[in-house]
Amino acid sequence: MIDIDKIRRSAGIIGESDEIQEMLALIGQVAITDISVLITGESGSGKELVAKAIHKNSRRKFERMVIVNCAAIPAGIIESELFGHKKGSFTGATEARAGYFEAANKGTIFLDEIGELPLETQAKLLRVIEQGEFMRVGDTKIMKTDVRIIAATHRHLSQEVQDGNFRQDLYFRLKTININVPPLREHLSDFHLFVERFGLEFTAKNDITFKGFSSESLMVMKHYPWPGNVRELKNAVESLLVINEGKRITEEMVNRHLKLDTYQSNSNLPVFVDADSDKVERELILKQLLFLRQDMNEIKQMIMGGRGMPVDEVMPSNPALYLPPADNSGSTNTLNQVEDGTFHAIQEDAIGETSMSELEHEIIERTLEKFNGNRRKAARSLDISERTLYRKINDYGIQKKFKDNV
Repeated sequence: MIDIDKIRRSAGIIGESDEIQEMLALIGQVAITDISVLITGESGSGKELVAKAIHKNSRRKFERMVIVNCAAIPAGIIESELFGHKKGSFTGATEARAGYFEAANKGTIFLDEIGELPLETQAKLLRVIEQGEFMRVGDTKIMKTDVRIIAATHRHLSQEVQDGNFRQDLYFRLKTININVPPLREHLSDFHLFVERFGLEFTAKNDITFKGFSSESLMVMKHYPWPGNVRELKNAVESLLVINEGKRITEEMVNRHLKLDTYQSNSNLPVFVDADSDKVERELILKQLLFLRQDMNEIKQMIMGGRGMPVDEVMPSNPALYLPPADNSGSTNTLNQVEDGTFHAIQEDAIGETSMSELEHEIIERTLEKFNGNRRKAARSLDISERTLYRKINDYGIQKKFKDNV
């Protein structure tokens, strides 16, 4: 039987939601084995705690656990740090030095942010996993190590493999057991537990009175996306307690600290989107169409204002999509539409007769025309990647009209 509460206590993992319970159960299943484990999850979600829970509930729990942050070690010395080096193997190597794998012998080594490892080092790591062998830098003697390897990353390693940044054979060896740590926004039912734990621990350590958080403040905090996950939440709780020492944390204090009013009013700030990249980019194109609508409103005002600008110089190539229906009662009604925001960029008659691909085709083609075929500028203006723009140019046959002007 797996004692989930024991596993939770062993590493101080917080949470009672189904997502956390399932993760703890999986930790209990793999901890008693010696198999390599890959932990995935966003930055700040608690991957290191999962690694500690695996080690503390394994047969190696009385041995050492060595934690290595691969992203914090320069590429030029990463092999020396992992495998050690021989005296005189490079400038400054005045004595032989053991690496992390020697130090972790009989225990566990946790390779955090393994996706940052250089390809050459990945090949040597694969040999350690498969044969338990390695060589110190500058040495020819093969050394043995008995170590359990736990790796973690916030990257999508499958995509890194496709991009040539990560070895496929190493990826397959690591992903045999994959434990995914859910982001904070996916188990908000545990939110109050995190706030309470962080608050009590911080105030006890710093001799500060803890009067808790109001229910309104917790509700406001739950609506914040927490891109930094649990790590960001912990920092926010500690900052709020320091700034408002001895006071109960209120909704106003949270709004002021997190600047939620600014966050919610600024549509350009990053948001989490549960969709594939093509869908997101399609929505961004629609956003550009809304910007085009605003431009058309201004043009319409200019025309109705009697500035004498010829219609065929300002209207798009398919005016039926954008011009408002004829108004025999004069221009007053149209101007009112512009002023009260009811003027539409797409004519009502075109709704139901125009497909998304037609709109997308036209906006891409007109944007390329605006930038004289410069695809880099066009992609930046449309807020999509150049790769996506190239694909859509090919799909719509636009490349025949524009030369590849980068």
